[in-house]
Amino acid sequence: MSPAILLFLAVASLIAGFLDAIVGGGGLITIPALMLGFPTAGLPGGIPLPTILGINKVSSCTGTTMAAAQFLRSGTLPWREMLWPVAASMLGACGGVALAYHVKGDFLRPVMLGLMIAMLLFTVLKPDLGKLHAPKYGQAHQRGLAAAISLALGFYDGFFGPGTGSLLIFLYVAVLGFDFLRASALAKSVNWASNIAATVLFVWQGSWIPQAALAMAVGNGIGGWLGAHVALKKGSGWVRGVFIGVVGLLILRLGWQMLRSQS
Repeated sequence: MSPAILLFLAVASLIAGFLDAIVGGGGLITIPALMLGFPTAGLPGGIPLPTILGINKVSSCTGTTMAAAQFLRSGTLPWREMLWPVAASMLGACGGVALAYHVKGDFLRPVMLGLMIAMLLFTVLKPDLGKLHAPKYGQAHQRGLAAAISLALGFYDGFFGPGTGSLLIFLYVAVLGFDFLRASALAKSVNWASNIAATVLFVWQGSWIPQAALAMAVGNGIGGWLGAHVALKKGSGWVRGVFIGVVGLLILRLGWQMLRSQS
């Protein structure tokens, strides 16, 4: 593999790690970058999709680790609130990866597009959403709901992936009543858990290319640390604005993929 391709993938992964640490959506950058780096992916005799997903998961582990550690050190959310959601996410991701080897995730694109549009409209039309941290439930109920959301999204992340971080943040804000900063902190820990579980399974199956994965991992780790640092400094209102922008880009990306597949 040429140094130019490795550098390209590392830079793309750095940008993705920065974005992903704040509001998710890093796959919007890394998956297309991997498709460019490996143009035969998905073609007969080319690199299979699970290998692309495996490289992406290995690389994203460092970014989510750095970002989750940064949020954890800041005390934005008590670590006890993260235990059940993290465990549930790992369990869900294992099931999702197992399914990814047998079923293509393309059929989920229309569903994801509808969800993203609904999320964007809901967030824009409710300007106060996620500005204040006002949990809606008692602690036990809140932890149970957080774990259920994390289990479902962990499964989705292992199986398909795009938009997982953004979906987690939205659900923690809309369902649990978190503000955007605390939702981002919890989402990053949960996303870290699903990434770790998926990475172990993809690597165990040999679905990765070490050179590409490690180059991207370095870039993603740097980007994840920077993104979490900026999010903590800028606060919840700024994170909300970035969330709206990223969800808008995800909608355009998914819409374009659907149109292209039908042409």
